[in-house]
This record gives sequence, structure tokens and C-alpha cells, in this order.
Amino acid sequence: MATQLSNNEQVVEQLPEKKESKVRNFFSNLVRSWTGLLGFIIIVSLILISIFGEWIAPFDPLHAEFSKKLLPPLTDGHILGTDQLGRDILSRIIAGARVSVIIGLATVLVAGLFGTIVGIIAGYFRGWIDVVLMRIVDVQLSFPFILLVLVISAIIGTGLRNIIISLAIGGWVIFARVIRSEVLSLREQEFITACVATGVPRMQILVRHIVPNLFTPLIILSSLQVATFIIAEASVSFLGFGVQPPTPAWGNMLSEGKDYIFTSWWLITFPGIAIVITALGVNFFGDWLRDTLDPELKGE
Repeated sequence: MATQLSNNEQVVEQLPEKKESKVRNFFSNLVRSWTGLLGFIIIVSLILISIFGEWIAPFDPLHAEFSKKLLPPLTDGHILGTDQLGRDILSRIIAGARVSVIIGLATVLVAGLFGTIVGIIAGYFRGWIDVVLMRIVDVQLSFPFILLVLVISAIIGTGLRNIIISLAIGGWVIFARVIRSEVLSLREQEFITACVATGVPRMQILVRHIVPNLFTPLIILSSLQVATFIIAEASVSFLGFGVQPPTPAWGNMLSEGKDYIFTSWWLITFPGIAIVITALGVNFFGDWLRDTLDPELKGE
């Protein structure tokens, strides 16, 4: 009895050590890749800026001061200059980071959840359900993504909530396609065949063996799609169908500054740089996650 208790205590002690070793391995692998580390730093910085932006911003991003309009960078305390209404560019970029983070994460959550459910149903149950769902996916994929989002935004209206809905409706098909292919691959694995041969119920196979093995590809795909949705939001807002002024968003900042491109270059340069850095950071980290978590790419 005493031996049994000591064995249980050893197992309990080993569990935290395993978790710590996984975290340690994660960061040790991350440090070895400069692109992955750079992407991770950019993402963490973006999240921190979006959370603490109100305290970081040197000025009120919505406060207009016409006497200071179109000030160039490093003038009168405005590091990145001011816009056509005298609002501080740096403060508006910091406020726009929160919009980008919310849209990127919320859209991935909504589109990923719906697309994953559709992909699982189509890939696991097959038959006419798979045919119908995949033909819907094929039809939607035949439309350009940005054009489809613009049409949906024109129908349901603009604003933060509606742009998330529009992007999710336009982006769920990618998740459905990828998850379906993963489910089809898992169905052919030996452990699934063994479960079927031993009479394990189909729903139990799905919940206990299929779904847990989808987490890795889903994490990789989600990390890569965040950048796609952030760029798409900026494009839609630039065209006037996304987040509306005076709410600071990088896309509508570009739209407002395009008329001053030859006289006040900083109005579009710095929001554009923010979009590029964010997209690169998310893609760098997503590529590193793919290379790290995908067994085929690791040669396992």
C-alpha cells in the first residue's frame, strides 16, 4: 500500500515537470528561429499595445486641433506628425492596433469554429452531406475574397461588428477545406481502422480520436489567417465599407490620408508600415508554428 502511494506521488510530481519541459522546449525552439522569435515579439507587442494603448498614447486619438493640422513628424511633440484635423498620428495608430487585434482574433474564432464544424461533418460522414457542403465551398471560393466581403458589408452595413461578420462569412471556407482534408487523412489511419473494427461507436471515435488530432493544424491555420483578416479589414476600411471614422483604424487612416499623399506623406506612410509589420510578424510566427508542429515538415 505504501509503495502504491509513493508511486502515485511520483506521477503527480512528474506532471508539472512535463508541463514545464514542454514550455521550456517551446521557448528554446523559438529562440533558435530568428523569424519565429521576431514574429512572437511583434505579436506580444501588438497585444500589449492594444490592451494598454490608452495609457501609452501621448495624445487623445480623437482630439482634433485645427491649429496643428498636417504637422510633419517630430514637430511640437508629435512624433509621427498630425493629420488633416490636427489629430496625433502615433496615438491613432496605437488606437488602431486594438481594432486590428479584435478583428483578427474575433474573425478567426467565428470563421474557424464554423468552418471546422463544416469540415468535420463533411470529412467524417461523407456521402451526400460531403457533396453538398463542398459544392457550397467551391461556389464561394470562386468569388474573390475581398469582393465578397465588400458585397456582404454593403448588405449588412459597416462598423466593427459587421466587418467581423463579413470577414467570417468570407473566410470560413478555408477552414472547412483544410479541416475536411485532415479528417479524410485521419479516417485512413490504423488506429481509426482498429476502433471501427472493434465496434467503437462513430461519435466516440469522432470526439475522442478525430477532434483532438485536429488541434495542431487548426492552430497553424488560425495563426496564418489572422494576418489575412487584418489586411482584409484594412482594405475594406480603405474603401469605406469597414470601420468608420472617427474610430481609428489603419485602413480608414490610409483612406483619409490618400488625398495628401504628395504633400503630407506621413499620413499614409506610418499606418501602412504598421500594417506591414503586423502582417509580417503574424506570418513569421505562423510559419514557425507550422514548421514546429507539423510532423511531416519535421521529418517525423
